[in-house]
Amino acid sequence: MFPTLNIGGLVFPTAGLLIILGAWLGLTLVERTAVRVQQNKVFMYGVAATAVFVGFVGARLTFVLEYWFAFSQNLLSIIWPLNTGYNVWGGLILGLIGGFFYARAKRLRPMPTLDALLPGIIFGLMVVSLADFAGGPGYGTLTAVPWGVAQFGVRRHPVQLYELLVGGLALLTWWRATRPGFYEVGRPFMLSTAVYSAGRLFVDAFRDNPVTIGDGYRVLQIVSLVILLRVLFQIGRMVQSTDSMQGQINLE
Repeated sequence: MFPTLNIGGLVFPTAGLLIILGAWLGLTLVERTAVRVQQNKVFMYGVAATAVFVGFVGARLTFVLEYWFAFSQNLLSIIWPLNTGYNVWGGLILGLIGGFFYARAKRLRPMPTLDALLPGIIFGLMVVSLADFAGGPGYGTLTAVPWGVAQFGVRRHPVQLYELLVGGLALLTWWRATRPGFYEVGRPFMLSTAVYSAGRLFVDAFRDNPVTIGDGYRVLQIVSLVILLRVLFQIGRMVQSTDSMQGQINLE
């Protein structure tokens, strides 16, 4: 839609600018959410900052490996800052791995840490969707709905905007689950993850160029379904445990 932004005589990729701005806003958000769930905001910021740094480097390196033949002719282009080649999913995966090992090194408790970090993770995924809408290669299926967007002379579903709506619903779920007097460790992460994964499972059906495996199975939908089932199972265990504890209290 808007792949570049002209400032003076310079041309900047819109997607790259959005991701850089989103990274800064995401780190600021993590500090706020850590305070809301009574976690150490310095440690939470450290986890998030490590994930962002490793993610940026990982996104660049995975892109270079993917197109190594082109970069092998000019090794300086690997670190040239104006080069816009990044593998978003490679960066996300490696960033999460980097944040995980930082948290392990600091011996942070898993569930409270995930409660604090989840809004930053969802916000980051929303920024990726927005960057994809602005200048990425992703586009939705053909449609006649009035809110469709025109691309290359045809009207398509604004699938990235659907993804932003899903992210907003997940953040709202987290906010309500962390209200004073209602917060229970692990619940905000589980409920918000369930909302987001269910939403992405549905919304990905409107993407016209999904990553597929086998006989056309959509990778993102498979991942979303696995996460959703796992989270629902865990929520069921939490409810069962709560009911069991309540029954013991009543017996006493």
